[in-house]
Amino acid sequence: MAQVQNKPKSNLIDGWEVVIGIEIHTQLATNSKIFSGSSTEFGQDPNTQASLVDLAMPGVLPVLNKEVVNLAIRFGLGIDAYIDQASVFARKNYFYPDSPKGYQISQMDNPIVGKGHIDIQLEDGTVKRIGVTRAHLEEDAGKSIHDAIDGMSGIDLNRAGTPLLEIVSEPDMRSVEEAVAYVKAIHTLVRWLGISDGNMAEGSFRADCNVSLRRPNEPFGTRCELKNINSFRFIEQAINVEIERQMEILEYGGSIDQETRLFDPNKMETRSMRSKEEANDYRYFPDPDLLPVVIADAQIEAIKSEMPELPAARRERFVSEFAVTEYDAHVLTLSREMADFYEAVVASSGGAKQGKVAANWVMGEFSGALNKAGLELSESPVSAEQLGGMIARIVDNTISGKIAKQVFGYMWDEGKTADVIIAEKGLKQETDTGAIEAIIKDVLAANEKMVEEYKSGKDKAFNGLVGQVMKASKGKANPAQVNELMKKLIG
Repeated sequence: MAQVQNKPKSNLIDGWEVVIGIEIHTQLATNSKIFSGSSTEFGQDPNTQASLVDLAMPGVLPVLNKEVVNLAIRFGLGIDAYIDQASVFARKNYFYPDSPKGYQISQMDNPIVGKGHIDIQLEDGTVKRIGVTRAHLEEDAGKSIHDAIDGMSGIDLNRAGTPLLEIVSEPDMRSVEEAVAYVKAIHTLVRWLGISDGNMAEGSFRADCNVSLRRPNEPFGTRCELKNINSFRFIEQAINVEIERQMEILEYGGSIDQETRLFDPNKMETRSMRSKEEANDYRYFPDPDLLPVVIADAQIEAIKSEMPELPAARRERFVSEFAVTEYDAHVLTLSREMADFYEAVVASSGGAKQGKVAANWVMGEFSGALNKAGLELSESPVSAEQLGGMIARIVDNTISGKIAKQVFGYMWDEGKTADVIIAEKGLKQETDTGAIEAIIKDVLAANEKMVEEYKSGKDKAFNGLVGQVMKASKGKANPAQVNELMKKLIG
């Protein structure tokens, strides 16, 4: 695998260095909320999934959902982080209309997940390590809706109390490319580990991007936080827009105010949401209704024993075991489902020695068909075993690579195996030497001028003759045999 570069690569823009840190909020995959039994199901009618506990009504007490702790530990193990076995929940006090409690239950001093790291791969193949400062558990707030009632704002408290894991990076990113790669890597990991569905459209995964500029080797500049961005494309656009805004201010001698800003993708601009002083006084204090969280060694070991092979380890194994490129391995591990599918294709196609051929088909023809049909991998009409079976027929010369594309098309449309398609459609490759020789002789006799051109040194003429033979055989002649026999017969 590529070497991890611990030293940030220079990405100067007109003499300015970009410094980016990112906070990611990912919704944990539990059926109930973090401190109550209320459902977390998405898309229900407003205010139908907010219980008295979620609203902190008098006389009710929060009870910690044990599964959210397990999922947080799972993430911590996935980024090789320190797991704090004694942590507490605190009340973060602030007033906002969609937070009926007047505070948010979160973690301040002792997050369950401490320092860790994740490696990102850039377009040029470079691998860079990004530090993760912490990941802590907290509850989500409700949602303010400003366009449902004319002249008024509405409040939907269904999300209030939804379990979140807030993942805070170090300010280690020095370009938009690195920032997007980092968010994608975390997104892949939380889905890979099964701790979140990562659905950005439904708010299950969103990012706050802290952006600042500085001259090389100078202290960090004043940062601005771009709040609640829920797509990779918007993250890229928002950071680029903010870089341009800050650069223009600084170039003309101005100063940057520390603040929270919103990105408007329609106007391609960021605008101020609220000022953010250097130290907000949230008046954190331990939540008096929740006991400290104590995690036993046995609990961590049990979760560790159930951890899947992580994406980085799987990529490395794909390269060494299946002889694919690092790029191939990266693409094939963008999701756990795709990685599992690919391995099943390899197993069905003849084993590890067919790894590269299988990778080409999975990333090429197969993925192209999925995208064209707008289907998820789980909806594919061609199974991994069926695709592997077809590749096995290429390997044993039953069909050529060109014929395989026809076979795949029929498999996709009809849901049948390659062997059935080949038999029904008469697509078996012609490998009988005598039959191929007869076709070649007919082609040579009918194309004497091309034969003479080849003999005089024009290689294109030979390719033309091969094309004539393939056409005469309706694409069924073995190309390698055609080439060999053609040269032998021309002499």
